[in-house]
Amino acid sequence: MNTKLFYCFWFIVITSTNYAQNIFIHKTNEKIKIDGNLSEWKTPFLGPFKIHNTGEKASQNTFVSLAWNDKNLYLACRTEDSKIIGKRQPKDSKIYETDDLVEIFIDPDGDGQNYVEIGVNAFSTYYDMLLKCISSECGGWNTSTDYDISGLKAASKTTLEGFSTEIKIPFASLEKIKTGGFKKPKKNTKWKGNLFRIDYGNTTEYQALQTYKSGKFGFHQPEEFAVFEFLE
Repeated sequence: MNTKLFYCFWFIVITSTNYAQNIFIHKTNEKIKIDGNLSEWKTPFLGPFKIHNTGEKASQNTFVSLAWNDKNLYLACRTEDSKIIGKRQPKDSKIYETDDLVEIFIDPDGDGQNYVEIGVNAFSTYYDMLLKCISSECGGWNTSTDYDISGLKAASKTTLEGFSTEIKIPFASLEKIKTGGFKKPKKNTKWKGNLFRIDYGNTTEYQALQTYKSGKFGFHQPEEFAVFEFLE
């Protein structure tokens, strides 16, 4: 395909989906290898991410694609990054405090409790965290990094533009979370969630696919999470 036509096509896809009411997750029959190489991805990429609480343009672009099959949820993220900050660290390190990374939050029943946060840096280090409760109405900030999503795989790869990341999240493991509302999705299933990036480059930026209209700072605003809709 002609390069200009390719970028024109993706501009149309990105522009038309970035402001959609729901974030669509397309079903796939592709065999996705979790290695940070995004060449096998056929589902559309959404974005670019914006500053999460103002909606302003980010300094460096981020695009994401979501897909699913009967067993797993898949995520691919493509980031521009002229100055990658971070390093390979042990699993469940607090990389959100130090490293450039991408994140996904998943809250199927939308009650703001027992939702999952997963973050991956440019060097394939990842953490998975269970947010049991963050509001004062249910006891305040209560998280668990001891929680592990069995079978989760994540990998990143540096590119000429920045880095790319892939994540595989098994549904069977999510279903084991008590009172989390996790059930294996089917066509038209809707979850709540959002996608984020922290960029510790020349200017620290907190980005989101769907920005927060309230203007509140901080990713953990579950009442403003987007709607993930599973499509065939």
